[in-house]
Amino acid sequence: MMKKTALAISMTLLLVGCGQPQQAQTSTESKKSSIKQSSQTKQLQQIYKDYFDEQLQLNPLLATYIGDNRYNDQLPNFYSEEYLDKSLALEKRYLEEVDKIHAEQLPRSERISYEIFKRNRELAIEGAQYPEHLLPINQFYNIAGRLAMLASGTSAQPFNTTEDYRAWASRMEKIPRLFDQAIENMEKGIEQGIVQPRVLIEKAIPQINAQITEDVTDSIFWRPVADLPEEIADTDAEAIRKQYRDIIANTVLPAYQKLSDYLNKDYLPEARTDSFGLGQLPGGMEWYKYRIQANTSTTLSADRIHQIGLDEVARIHDEMRDIMEETNFEGDIQTFFNFMTNDQQFIYDSRDEMVEDYRSLRGAVDKMVGELFDIFPQAEYEVRKVEEFREQSASSGSYQAAPTDNSRPAIFYLNTYDLSSRPSWAKTALFLHEAAPGHHFQISIQQELEDLPKFRKFGRETAYTEGWGLYSEALGYDMGLYDDPYQRFGQLAAELWRSIRLVVDTGIHAKGWSRQQVLDYMYESAPVAEARAVSEAERFMALPGQALAYKIGQLKISELRRDAERKLGDKFDIKAFHRVVLEDGAVPLTVLERKVKRWVAQQL
Repeated sequence: MMKKTALAISMTLLLVGCGQPQQAQTSTESKKSSIKQSSQTKQLQQIYKDYFDEQLQLNPLLATYIGDNRYNDQLPNFYSEEYLDKSLALEKRYLEEVDKIHAEQLPRSERISYEIFKRNRELAIEGAQYPEHLLPINQFYNIAGRLAMLASGTSAQPFNTTEDYRAWASRMEKIPRLFDQAIENMEKGIEQGIVQPRVLIEKAIPQINAQITEDVTDSIFWRPVADLPEEIADTDAEAIRKQYRDIIANTVLPAYQKLSDYLNKDYLPEARTDSFGLGQLPGGMEWYKYRIQANTSTTLSADRIHQIGLDEVARIHDEMRDIMEETNFEGDIQTFFNFMTNDQQFIYDSRDEMVEDYRSLRGAVDKMVGELFDIFPQAEYEVRKVEEFREQSASSGSYQAAPTDNSRPAIFYLNTYDLSSRPSWAKTALFLHEAAPGHHFQISIQQELEDLPKFRKFGRETAYTEGWGLYSEALGYDMGLYDDPYQRFGQLAAELWRSIRLVVDTGIHAKGWSRQQVLDYMYESAPVAEARAVSEAERFMALPGQALAYKIGQLKISELRRDAERKLGDKFDIKAFHRVVLEDGAVPLTVLERKVKRWVAQQL
């Protein structure tokens, strides 16, 4: 008994004797760790700042779009080898810088930024090996169209002061050099067998031709001059008119004509007519694998994504059959698709009616979003028609964020081309996706987060961003906006369309599907008019992998919500869930999953 007591006492003395020095030692180590964390955080913040500043200098159009007007007069030669080498060197240099940081010692919030920054640099470096610059023109995104939009005076390029007009004049003078480089690159692409499908160029040429006018004053580049602000002095106004007339007539219009002539006479005969996907180009399968990874932030294979798409199409078809039964529709699903596509009750009488119908939905949405969110954007938004020169190839809707100073509102661009292909039952889902609470909430909130590094404020994780947009479409159920079975059908049709994208994007680029195979599958699987089917099919050809992001992202966000609802039960708070998803801005899906699961564990 005495031995046992002595042992206990000696053990107690040992523990007590070691306790205070150990506590002091732990406290010292904790302070050292805290100081090191603080030092690393400051290092990272400086790295992020320096990188973003250099990125804006390298890409002044990005600066203009986010409302940073320091480089509004600059237009680099984006397609030149020198520019591409400089871009790659920037990525490598900053990857080396961030690799010096010991990430395991960073706090959680800093770790997210570190992981995203490092991943983005690695993706950019990997992507540089693929010859994207040899395919500079397509019908969906091309520099000729983007410059025309900027020139219109209704986009990001400001036209408020004399200095603004001088800045754009300087940019216009650089257009020929950029177009000449695009032509040179396409020539190299022809030599290497890396060319666009002919059908894409056939759609791009009219967009370029639309900017070629006999009378300078009919050009979109003249519009800011026609709308000169009254604040600009008469002498300055006259000088602007003279300068713009000269540049548009002798620099801009000839450059557009030269590009159009080259595409017509030289490139079209060499463009592909028997293949349409990335996989058919030299090294194309690895290129497409990279595009999948970059767009979905997953390692899913093309085959796996293709099967996910097929499974989702089958599931949604079953839900559509339920609506057929609810509305007492007689016939099979193809007959129902034909009815939903062509019945006159779903066709707008005019473009203006369509725009006003979408605008009218805003009031109902504004009343209900407070039930689902406690985090809101400060920026305003407006609904605007897609410009006519690009409407034939534009998507049904798109979103352009407001600049950070909110000097102009964000824009939900609504495509009103060919009203017969824009049925009214698509309204609710499209509005929720592009406006509120879709892209407007996610992108504007992200840009307004004060503590977020700028590379994340203005960064885009496609699977997260588009996944949130598609997830937002289904929030119409929570808001009571789908009481009408036809609007509910519209939500299913929109989700079906994104599921079809998984099938046809992988079909085109990994399985060698033809344009007609894609169109046949679309007509067989969804209610879609020809104009939309064609523009969508050709969009997938032009942007390999981009269309995969929507459904892959939405499936992950929906899965995380279901998992949280199941585990938390009555403790689940939809507002808190949405805050967790939105409060850090766009993140890779793997980061989002860890973040939400950590939040669920904290609630438990």
